[in-house]
Amino acid sequence: MTAHPISETVASLMPRAKAELTELVAFQSVADPAVFPKSECEAAAAWVADALHAEGFQDVALLDTPDGTQSVYGFLPGPAGAPTVLLYAHYDVQPPLDESAWISPPFELTERDGRWFGRGAADCKGGFVMHLLALRALKANGGVPVSVKVIAEGSEEQGTGGLEQYAQAHPELLAADTVVIGDTGNFRVGLPTVTSTLRGMTMLRIQLDTLEGNLHSGQFGGAAPDALAAMIQLLASLRAEDGTTTVDGLTTDAKWDGLQYPEEEFRKDAKVLDGVELISTGTVADRIWARPAVTVIGIDCPAVVGATPSVQASARAQISLRVPPGMDAGEATKLLTAHLGAHAPWGARVSVEQVGQGQPFRADITSPAYTAMADAMRIAYPGQEMQSSGMGGSIPLCNALSELYPEAEILLIGLSEPEAQIHAVNESVSPEELERLSVAEALFLQNYAASKKA
Repeated sequence: MTAHPISETVASLMPRAKAELTELVAFQSVADPAVFPKSECEAAAAWVADALHAEGFQDVALLDTPDGTQSVYGFLPGPAGAPTVLLYAHYDVQPPLDESAWISPPFELTERDGRWFGRGAADCKGGFVMHLLALRALKANGGVPVSVKVIAEGSEEQGTGGLEQYAQAHPELLAADTVVIGDTGNFRVGLPTVTSTLRGMTMLRIQLDTLEGNLHSGQFGGAAPDALAAMIQLLASLRAEDGTTTVDGLTTDAKWDGLQYPEEEFRKDAKVLDGVELISTGTVADRIWARPAVTVIGIDCPAVVGATPSVQASARAQISLRVPPGMDAGEATKLLTAHLGAHAPWGARVSVEQVGQGQPFRADITSPAYTAMADAMRIAYPGQEMQSSGMGGSIPLCNALSELYPEAEILLIGLSEPEAQIHAVNESVSPEELERLSVAEALFLQNYAASKKA
């Protein structure tokens, strides 16, 4: 069978895509100035802006968002009367965690076992490169048939909401007929998938104080209230014995109706150790796409090395609560905060600080844009039909856009399939997925433009 011209063009562009992703991954663009220099994010934003300029985008701008980061915007006008499509990605990344656990340096794109490894390779610097590939392929095959807006966010991983706040203050900026969010992924490598739901999130920092200062555990231990022990007990109250999230007043029995996630596949994808049980009940899809889930993501306490025999006066932790569609993140935050206050033992003083929040999202997969994407994916993935799945992660911008532009269709695709191991050490991207999804996006833009003319 003769290859589609778009597919041939994208294949020819892959060496350039690898070189560009190498440059982009090299920026240590973690949007937390307490951990990485802010200059790294600024340099990554400038790189993205330069790439848009080089592709002929107009009105390219570095947007200073209220959370102190920059989002990059550009506009590429299409034919008169053509619809407008907004393409989204983010250039900020998660911290590399334990760099010694990486087989190759996290900020050096490294090819190994048929994949490209590096922090952000899939989530979501690769998503920006995907957009570039799709647009270049269209230019080489008759031109871009729609007007295109690109927005590359600078603080998505931090959940601080800078771009959402900026968009709400400038509602005309990101207005579009359809939005393609390039920040999710296929259910499995080679299986074309759109994401139909996202869980929202709330993130809280908790501090417990019990004493004016640390005490000698031999002299005072046994009667003095230990703040670290209190924190352990408080955090334990957030889960039942089987691991089910238990926040007072929060519903945890919803069902997922759609593509299922076989337990053995999940165990393999999650790299669960032999003999270790999965937590909670219901299907895997119920647990990760339809129900809330609390995770303790950090605790401030003395390190084992150098620890002294002391009763701790204070302890601090950070937790995230994933919020499924149908549940309001603000209400979930109130319930979680109330639960923490009610379950702190021994009258420990509790203070709670909210550091991030985003609403869940549900897409309308019966819309014309999804039909155009399904047709595109049949060509990009021969012999495969487009599937739809949920995603346990959060993209707060989706809800902000759906509220600002209720008539716009929102599609979610991307490079973060299970083997990508996003947010973990040794994150990687499949170059074959980058190539196929770039083809799919280019064909989608052609199909979508044609559907608007019909």
